[in-house]
Amino acid sequence: MKNKNFFSVVAITIVLFSMTGISHAQMPAAPFNVMEISHTVKDYATWKKAFDADAANRKAGGLEFIALGRSIEDPNNVTVVLQATDLGKAKAFAASPKLKEVMEKNGVTSKPAISYFKVIRMNPDSKEKNWVVVTHKVKDYDAWLKVFDKEGTAGRAAQGLIDVVLSRGIDDPSMVHIVFDIKDMAKAKASIYSEEKKKLMMNAGVVGLPKFEFFTQGE
Repeated sequence: MKNKNFFSVVAITIVLFSMTGISHAQMPAAPFNVMEISHTVKDYATWKKAFDADAANRKAGGLEFIALGRSIEDPNNVTVVLQATDLGKAKAFAASPKLKEVMEKNGVTSKPAISYFKVIRMNPDSKEKNWVVVTHKVKDYDAWLKVFDKEGTAGRAAQGLIDVVLSRGIDDPSMVHIVFDIKDMAKAKASIYSEEKKKLMMNAGVVGLPKFEFFTQGE
């Protein structure tokens, strides 16, 4: 299978990630749980004002703000990352009719995609303004991790990728969610889409097509 075909159905989304930056300085120490919500809004400014005003309700729902992302290709595609300090409350909050009502009232036009991850490793010193998130399913996490660690942080750094976050799906632990800061975008993309990287993933037991999302920091 040619590399082009291998990645043809992968959604490559370039976004502005207002973590007021991936707010690395504000990130809690691993391990911790996160809830990620992605949806489209009719008007970002209107939605953002309502989102900021809803902080108390999120906190009551066991959620603390970490990140807010906007797609460069479509700035009304929004991704929110929240620390789930109480996972039960967070899931109840996400499923509540009240949240649905607030979203609809403030211009959310798509069905929200909600995922839960446990952050296992985190580099709090990362400061780059560009990064990539890689999400994929693995046959055996421990076997995959051995291959990942053998490649090593130094090896990935030589490819323009700096390890930031390693996390696993909470509802499906075979889902792996990784964040890399990008020191060199050309090197990073060349590495990610290379035949060598595809073979490495296959040898590590990655199932199906990985998803890659590229981010850049914005205000």
